[in-house]
Amino acid sequence: MEKLQVSFQYIIPLFIFFTVAYGFARKTPVYESFVSGAKDGINIIVGIFPYVLAIFIMVKTLQASGAHDFFKKVFAAVAAPLHLPPEIFSIALVKPMSNAATLGIFTEILKTTGPDSLASIISAVIMGSAETTFYVIAVYLGSVGIRKSRYLVPVCLTADLVGIAVAVTVVMLLF
Repeated sequence: MEKLQVSFQYIIPLFIFFTVAYGFARKTPVYESFVSGAKDGINIIVGIFPYVLAIFIMVKTLQASGAHDFFKKVFAAVAAPLHLPPEIFSIALVKPMSNAATLGIFTEILKTTGPDSLASIISAVIMGSAETTFYVIAVYLGSVGIRKSRYLVPVCLTADLVGIAVAVTVVMLLF
């Protein structure tokens, strides 16, 4: 197994070498193409930065205002009769906005409840069953300049809600 891992570490450098060699063989100006792509990348980053910043501010405002804690308490009251851990609400609420924030919340759930707890298992499945909807919409639509999304946000949030509901249901049935 160790011998197999050693060979995998060479895949990326070999791919880069192959790409450069292929470009030279096709008489493509490799360095100029790379620089041109890097310039386009910077323009895209500048174009989507306001959208990503808005999502970051939205997540931090939700946490700093106390709204997150309030909604978590409301969810805990509703979830208690269903035997759902209240910690999963944080994952379900933040996942559509930011994967990094969700990962931080998930790490905290692992530390407080343990890796084999129902809260940890449900949270892990939710992380794989839902999308960072607002981030994806901001990046993809912002990078191409689309301003009107019409039905996109409601449809994506509905898909997230269904994914979260299925994740919770499946885990509750299996564990």
